[in-house]
This record gives sequence, C-alpha cells and structure tokens, in this order.
Amino acid sequence: MTDRFCSPVAAPRPRPEVHFASPAYHGGLDYVELETLRLTPEEVLDFSVNSNPFGPSPCVQQALARTPLDRYPDREAVALRRALAECLRVTPERIVVGNGAAELFWLVAVAYLNIGDVVLVLSPSFGEYARVAYMQGARIHHWTARAEDGFAIAEEEVSRLLKQLRPRLVFICNPNNPTGTVLSPEILREWCLADAETLFVVDESYHAFASGFQSAIALRCENLLVVRSMTKDYALAALRLGYAVGAEMVIEALRRVRPAWNVNALAQVAGLAALSDEDHLRRGLEVLHSAGCVLRQEIQTLGWKPLPSAVHFFLMRVGNGAAFRSALLRHGILVRDCASFGLPEYVRIAPRRPEENARLITALREITPSFLRYCNSGGV
Repeated sequence: MTDRFCSPVAAPRPRPEVHFASPAYHGGLDYVELETLRLTPEEVLDFSVNSNPFGPSPCVQQALARTPLDRYPDREAVALRRALAECLRVTPERIVVGNGAAELFWLVAVAYLNIGDVVLVLSPSFGEYARVAYMQGARIHHWTARAEDGFAIAEEEVSRLLKQLRPRLVFICNPNNPTGTVLSPEILREWCLADAETLFVVDESYHAFASGFQSAIALRCENLLVVRSMTKDYALAALRLGYAVGAEMVIEALRRVRPAWNVNALAQVAGLAALSDEDHLRRGLEVLHSAGCVLRQEIQTLGWKPLPSAVHFFLMRVGNGAAFRSALLRHGILVRDCASFGLPEYVRIAPRRPEENARLITALREITPSFLRYCNSGGV
C-alpha cells in the first residue's frame, strides 16, 4: 500500500502569502514535546496560559449535558447575543459572536483589507494580528514599546505614526498581552476621532483581570471595534468563544464574511450559562488576585524581578526564555517563552491556584542557582 499520488502533474501552488507564512505559535502544551520528555498533560501545571485557573461555572457543565448534538446551532447566536447585549448595555445588532477572538480578527482582515493596505500593530503583542493582515496581502508596520519605558505605549509617537501612515486597520491589545500594560480610553478616542477612515480594533480579552478597567465599548466611536474572548475569564478555552462589539455597519460586514454556523451549539449554551453565574467569576478573580500578589512576592525573594502589570499575568526577564522554560518543564511546570513576541530574554507567567503556585516556587528554588550560573557563564 502506498500514499503516493498517481498524477505526474504538480499540484496548484497556493498564494505567495501562504507559502511564506510562518506557522502560528501561541504557547500552551506541546504534546509532541511532552511525549519526548515522557510527561503526560495531567502531570504539567500550565502557567503559560492567561486563563482563569478556577475553571468554568458548574452551570456550564449542566448546560452542556442538556444540549442535543444532532441539531444545528443557531447561526445567529441570538440568545447569546441578547444576553451579552444586556450585560454590555448595547443592542444585539452591535454584537457578533465568533469561534474565539482569533476568528474575529480573521473576519476583520477578510472584510476590510485589500492587497497593499497599511496595517499598524502596537507591539509586542498577540501574533495573530500581523498574521491575519499578512495573509490578506497588507503592508504591516509595527510600533514597538521599549523595555526601558516599562513597555508603556508612547502616545505621542503613535499619534505621529498614525498621521504619517493613515492605516486601514490598527490592532491594539488592551490590557496588553504579554506586557500587562493598559491604554486609557481617552487616548483611543483621540485616535479614532483623528482619522475616521481607520478602523481601530481593540482586543479586550483580558479586561476582566484588570481592576477598575475602563472599556472602549463606552466610547461608541463608529470606527472602533472591541473584541473580547470568553475563553480567558470564563475558562471556556476548549469550546472557543468570543465576541465583537462595534457600530452596526462594522458588525454587519463581519457577519457577511463569517462561515456558516461558525459558533457551535455547545459553545453558545456554555456562554449563556457562564453569563448567568457572574458570582463564580467574581469569586475566582478575587482569589486569583490575592494568589498572584503572593506569588510575585515569593518570586522576588528568589532574586527575580517580575515586571509591573495591570493584570494577573506578568513578564519576567530571565536572560534566556527558552532555556528557563525548558528547565521548569522538566519539573512539570510550563511558562511562556516570549521569543515569539520578540522578547527572547523574557518569560510570561500567569498565576494559578495558591497550591499550584506553591509548586512553581518549589521548582524555581531548584533551578534558580544553576540557571543563574548558566546565564553568568555566557549561556545567554
């Protein structure tokens, strides 16, 4: 038996963007790597993901158990959109639901980008922004925050760049991943009003983790689209669920280019159930905030310097992120190597439950002396 193709004619070549595109890398468990290390997923504590470690509400499991699997989902996700609209105090017509926030970024690119259009990405940030723009043939410009400025956005620099480039799209993560910095809504309003031809796409996937956070949804600018993920705060990563809020004209454009039945029935009922139990989310976030503060203090006692962050996750300069990650993984602990963000000297750590954070500290105590010797010997 062979799997060779019988035709002597070469297969059609894809678009150049496909040929030169790099595979997406977003961290998380690498099952091939775990197999090499003879580890099972259950043996690894994952501090590399920024999700709520307390899991979804019990209401979610109950709703999933009641959902028939032989029926097509509501292609418009009417019930979920209505529930979201009530929570956000907007009309359902201003909301579109997606298969995670990542799909919504793809829909934005398909709906709004032509070949050669200019796209500005505020970096370092989520790699999918540039990826979706590149696949549509756009010209991508990055404005990159600097470590010496605490990775804060230099508002005047970005304002000048916006005037110079007049981009078709601008991607902004707020609060930002991986730096944990926050941009004020007043600045976003100024940028939106300065250029009505630019669509500002603001990723608020981590809004729930930032105390006192002011959402851009309240700005109600016609050229502003806010994208959120329910996989992070409501811990629905396995189901993939997100939504976007914007002007009706923008939302209608995304609806026209989305795949049919893009959000499955299980994800829709899970989202509804999660929204019905805000107390579960509130309690989990309170414990997570307290546990995160303790974790940062204990990490500092070991000689490391976690960077300030408005959210639960934080960056930490370790010299060689890949080596640091590998050393911890041998202890069953996974952190995020930030090389894909353009920060190879850093790792990102997202706190978990207090007892799980204790395991991270135990592993750090074991690797810190040898790892620092490795750094000081020129291994970085």
